[in-house]
Amino acid sequence: MSLLIEFGLPALFALFVWWFGTGVVMLLDGLPRDTFRWSLASSSLIALGSLVCIASYAADSSIGAAYAAFTCAVLAWGWHELAFLTGWLTGPRKAACSAPAHGPTRFHEAVQAILWHELAIIAMALVIVAITWGQPNQVAPWTFGLLWIMRLSAKLNLFLGVRNRGEEFLPPQLAYLGSYFRRRAFNGLLPLSIAAGTVCAVSIIVLAVEAGGAQRAGLMLVASLLVLALVEHLLMVLPLQSSVLWRWALRQGQAATS
Repeated sequence: MSLLIEFGLPALFALFVWWFGTGVVMLLDGLPRDTFRWSLASSSLIALGSLVCIASYAADSSIGAAYAAFTCAVLAWGWHELAFLTGWLTGPRKAACSAPAHGPTRFHEAVQAILWHELAIIAMALVIVAITWGQPNQVAPWTFGLLWIMRLSAKLNLFLGVRNRGEEFLPPQLAYLGSYFRRRAFNGLLPLSIAAGTVCAVSIIVLAVEAGGAQRAGLMLVASLLVLALVEHLLMVLPLQSSVLWRWALRQGQAATS
């Protein structure tokens, strides 16, 4: 029973935080645009508080501190997601792609469309690394770094082309970003992304088995989040609509804006 709790509880917790947190961002993004400033203000305070909590728990090597650091890193990440989806923090280019499907111009324009967003993520990642440097609790930088790497992988795969491009997740203010996505049955990066992610997930789980206490909890939280990110990658090519997982958030958001 203790092993089930030590390995199963982090997986269930990561699943809930991923599912519910994503839904909340979608719900807020679906509200009328005059609510965005309040959503962003509230999210900014939460992100700032999360950074403070990450710093305060960095020296704490308890299991509870591992869960707290994981949660705070996800909350800090949520600020970036909300700032991006509301259109407040994207990039200097706010127009559809003007280039053909192939060529360096399309890539350059795609980078320009999300540049400020990516730089903001890098800046916060550096802050999290700095405030936890040399401390025993490294769950926050692990979590935030994983979210960044896997989201960057997802963006590259969308750019190269996948079956399910997820346009239903794009709000009206970001509809132009769909022009940078390609619809293809397959691209060469996707299997590499999934293979590399799988190897990393297995390696982290092996480390968790060999570890104990807070370190095991932290590693299992990160491994579970990585598995969920891999599932998101698979949903890009499977004949399934991932939006069904957040229908409650999408429906309420659509009702609010109608």
